[in-house]
Amino acid sequence: MVASSARGGWVILLSFMLALMLTEIPLPEVFEWGRPQWPALVLIYWVAALPHRVGPWYGWMVGLLLDILQGSLLGVHALSLALIAAIIGSLHQRFRMYPLWQQALLVMVMVGLYQQLLNWGQSLQGGRSDSLLFLLPSLVSAFIWPWVFVLLRSTRRALSVR
Repeated sequence: MVASSARGGWVILLSFMLALMLTEIPLPEVFEWGRPQWPALVLIYWVAALPHRVGPWYGWMVGLLLDILQGSLLGVHALSLALIAAIIGSLHQRFRMYPLWQQALLVMVMVGLYQQLLNWGQSLQGGRSDSLLFLLPSLVSAFIWPWVFVLLRSTRRALSVR
């Protein structure tokens, strides 16, 4: 009975790997500023859907992988994603009750917080954005949240991930 209660761990890991790959796909420079924050979106979904399995430690590990992949200050992505996972984990019951458009607003705030923390980390390295253009991914991520939610929810249900 215990073995059947924790199913589909490979689906969760595969979705995070896909999110990391989507983050590293080269885009034209015009679209680079509006790139959705795929790891943050996937993390928000899994923490809200399965808070007993996915939490701040997942955010920390995915963030460390993202730090290594992007060559950023080690721990900036990790700290940011772990913080988002902790916040969503504490709000998961309320978050699941919201309609999709309200979830998208909360996703926009969470990804905006993530972007602000990354901007702060870049300022520690000497590079920083003077405009608010660095917040554009939070708007794009909020816009695509309903599709990410429906795709991951249907995958979770079809493969009985618990």
